[in-house]
Amino acid sequence: MTTLTDTATPLLTDPAPEGGAAGAASRPLVEVENLNVWFSDAHGRRSHVVHDVSVQIHAGECVAIIGESGSGKSVTARTLIGLTGPNSHVRADTATALGRDIQTLRDTDWRSIRGKDIGFILQDALVSLDPLRTVGAEIGESLRLHGVRDRAERAARVEQLLAEVGVPEPHLVAGQRPDQLSGGLRQRALIASAIANHPSLVVADEPTTALDVTVQAQVLDLLAQRKADGTAILLISHDFSVVGRLADRVLVMQGGWIVESGTAAEVLENPQHPYTRQLLDAVPSGHTKGEYLTEEGRARAAARATTAGTSQRTAPAGVGNPAEPKDEASQVPAVLSARGLTKSYRGPDGRDRTVVRDVSFDVHAGRTLGIVGESGSGKSTTASMALGFIAPDAGTVLLDGAPWSELSLAGRRSRRREVTVVYQDPLSSFDPRWSGERILTDALDAGTAPGVFASSRARRAHRQEQSERAAQLARLVGLTPEHLAKHPLRLSGGQRQRLSIARALAPEPKVVVLDEAVSALDVSVQAQVLDLLTELQETLGTTYLFISHDLGVIHHMSDEILVMKDGVAVEHGDADRVFEQPEHHYTQALLGSLQALSTTVR
Repeated sequence: MTTLTDTATPLLTDPAPEGGAAGAASRPLVEVENLNVWFSDAHGRRSHVVHDVSVQIHAGECVAIIGESGSGKSVTARTLIGLTGPNSHVRADTATALGRDIQTLRDTDWRSIRGKDIGFILQDALVSLDPLRTVGAEIGESLRLHGVRDRAERAARVEQLLAEVGVPEPHLVAGQRPDQLSGGLRQRALIASAIANHPSLVVADEPTTALDVTVQAQVLDLLAQRKADGTAILLISHDFSVVGRLADRVLVMQGGWIVESGTAAEVLENPQHPYTRQLLDAVPSGHTKGEYLTEEGRARAAARATTAGTSQRTAPAGVGNPAEPKDEASQVPAVLSARGLTKSYRGPDGRDRTVVRDVSFDVHAGRTLGIVGESGSGKSTTASMALGFIAPDAGTVLLDGAPWSELSLAGRRSRRREVTVVYQDPLSSFDPRWSGERILTDALDAGTAPGVFASSRARRAHRQEQSERAAQLARLVGLTPEHLAKHPLRLSGGQRQRLSIARALAPEPKVVVLDEAVSALDVSVQAQVLDLLTELQETLGTTYLFISHDLGVIHHMSDEILVMKDGVAVEHGDADRVFEQPEHHYTQALLGSLQALSTTVR
């Protein structure tokens, strides 16, 4: 990080709070005036990513920064803890944290502060945790470096911390490596590591993105208790329910600038800036069901309605006219059916644990079945059995009424194109050496036998045809030829997810399984992707199996809902009925947690 010494004129100064838990009369733990950050490329050209940001955070106060990907919120947070990154240039009139000028601190100074006085919670726990050691060793190392020398004391403290952040069987999880844990468990382990030494300041960058609503509520309760005990929190989040639950004040960033600031109630309940209103309008819920979340989506829907009389495509058999309201499930065929699915795994203690028990469902043509539940409820394992990636111990999966799970690997290969998947993290599922076009043409060629083309001329003609089909797929999901020319690392998160959806659609599947496909996206990009999925279902009759821990997304997207708890399907029915009149006590508790998180959001 390079520090510049010239001055800047402030755009907006975020005032200290008046009274309340923050204690405005005391000196703030974090004080920044007119922070600017640039990054230099390989040619020395500078990109200005943070403009004149000013913020104060007092002991016992939470300040949240919200905004889209690329708005500068994470760069601002990382700069405050000396992690701006290589080729960065920082300038500020004032930049202090815990009474120290962060512009003068060296790497050795930061190493003595981070982990002890400042805790840092990253969104991507799989990257942040050491893959070569257990999470217990990782948390214990933080304790050891900052004064806890006794090994038995460290082990007991590690288990206590894991229990505090909602980790089941903490004594077992402490002995596992990050790759052996679900995303939610990894995130909880990272939070435990960040708060292990009772830091005065916690910087939390999307800390609850991978967590289901009940664990999210538990973690927020823990952070709220730390705040009540005097810990200052800088929260970066695109989840407005999280912000409303924890934050005292909110800053809204767009394009590196603060465009609105105020108390959480002022910003979330009565937003003044058009950008803030746009972000809040993009939040999916039961109230938005049947509607498009973005202006672009609404405009395309209106255009389709205008031309429906002359250019309406023919819907797939059994789906009906996509422009009409969907038929009842009983009037359309089940494309994917599961009967009595059961799956067990052997744990690190040598005991067998049943992770899915006797689960049955139908996914009907042109409709969406949402599967919801806590981390560890078995929903992703159920999806993997539906995809044919893992074999059930008992039960069966049918595709168009024919055996699917019982087929051999060779037997499924000829039908593999009929069921595709979109993952939460598409980047890890792409070959980083391939361009977007190569990724799509590879998906289009899946199942093509080697040597099928008799001549080089035929091969060239085929490549040209596939290139044109890839361009059509890209247009369908809102990507351009320029996007297809890039490699995945050079695309934004939303663009990568669109590419992942295009790849899933390439073989013209009957069912697309979406496993936490939008949980890592900020609210505006998420809205664009959800609108895209809705549009594709309306125009192509696509059938979705939608896996998510986000109840708002599930309600917005699903026709039917399957609720899972400890591997068991505890409730199944029409989406509106399940949300409005839940019958099982677990569903009631799940929705109660959602209501508690959402009470401060308009």
